[in-house]
Amino acid sequence: MERTFSRSLDSLGDIVSFLKGAADTLSLDEKTRFAVNMAVEELFTNMIKYGKGGDDSIEVGLEKENSRLIIRLVDPNSEPFDLTDLQAVDTSAPLEERRPGGLGIHLVKCLMDEVRYEYKNRVTRIRLVKNI
Repeated sequence: MERTFSRSLDSLGDIVSFLKGAADTLSLDEKTRFAVNMAVEELFTNMIKYGKGGDDSIEVGLEKENSRLIIRLVDPNSEPFDLTDLQAVDTSAPLEERRPGGLGIHLVKCLMDEVRYEYKNRVTRIRLVKNI
C-alpha cells in the first residue's frame, strides 16, 4: 500500500487514517501499530520541518514481506539528512546536560529493527523494517 501526502502538518490526520487502514488490512497487532504510527509520524514531521524540499508531497508506503513489515518514506525533492548517521542520544544523562534534538529519531531506531537511508538526485528514501 502506498499513498502520497501533502507536505504539511495538516496531513497528519490523513496519515493516521492511512496507517490504520493499512494496519487493519495487514492484520498488525497493537504493539506493531504503535511502533509504525510513532515512526512514520516522527519522520514525516521531520521531513516537513527540516527538509528543504520543493515538492509539495511525501510518499508513504507499507508492505508485508513474510514476517517483516517494510515501511517507506520518499521525499522527492530534498536536501540530504542522514538520520542513520546521527550520534546516539544519551538517555541516561541528566536533563540539564542534554542537548535538544535527536530524541524522536532515537525512538524510531529503538522501535524499528532496521533503518536505512538513501539519498540520490535530491530524492530522500527512508526504509524501515519491523519484524512481526
